[in-house]
Amino acid sequence: MALVVLFLAALWAGVQNALAGGGSFVTLPALMFTGMDARAANITSTIALFPAQIATALTGRSLVTGAAGVTFRALVIISLAGGAVGAVLLLVTPPSFFARLVPWLVLFATAVFAWGSFGPKRESRAQLSRYGAMGAQFGIAIYGGYFGGGIGFLMLAALTAAGLGMRNAGATKNALAGFMNASAVLIFLFSPEVRWLQAGIASAGAIAGGIMGGLMLHKLNERVLRAAIVLIGIALTIGLFIRSR
Repeated sequence: MALVVLFLAALWAGVQNALAGGGSFVTLPALMFTGMDARAANITSTIALFPAQIATALTGRSLVTGAAGVTFRALVIISLAGGAVGAVLLLVTPPSFFARLVPWLVLFATAVFAWGSFGPKRESRAQLSRYGAMGAQFGIAIYGGYFGGGIGFLMLAALTAAGLGMRNAGATKNALAGFMNASAVLIFLFSPEVRWLQAGIASAGAIAGGIMGGLMLHKLNERVLRAAIVLIGIALTIGLFIRSR
């Protein structure tokens, strides 16, 4: 029964990621529901969602570009390095400490997602310098390799502040998210905490959901979906805080 719930949750997560993002808010508790601790669930979720993430990045590759005078290749290298640092930090974090930390990470990710979805919108103006853009991407990549929730909006904020328009920023964000998670996945592959059965089921569901989400892109109300993601994040935060007590 738990594996059926996991597949359906991953299916939903794939749809969410294709339409609005925030799929990890669904896969993380679903994986924990199968019996694993928060750190193992986070590691397994990263691996499970990676194939669908790569497919999304390839779809928008024609709009990918550099920012603030930093080439896309340089941003890729920064993302790979930061993702690897974050992944190593996660592996050396004791499971009990991560279990206490994860409610705060989910709270932060939910707040970032809510602000990016419903906060006031401003016209994009270049604010970040070359080194500011590089530093911001490295910090986001470390966070992405460690946890990952909310990295999409963090990168959108950084890339638009570096002067990119929303379409280019969105495509570049998807590609860089794939690269930072690629380095994390390569490290996590050697972790004994990966639950491969659950990862395979969740990956299949996420890929199917991503395809469905792409087909439904112009039919669903994205604002309603984003509101649902925020509510899921709030409920998950409350549940994790209660569980960690």
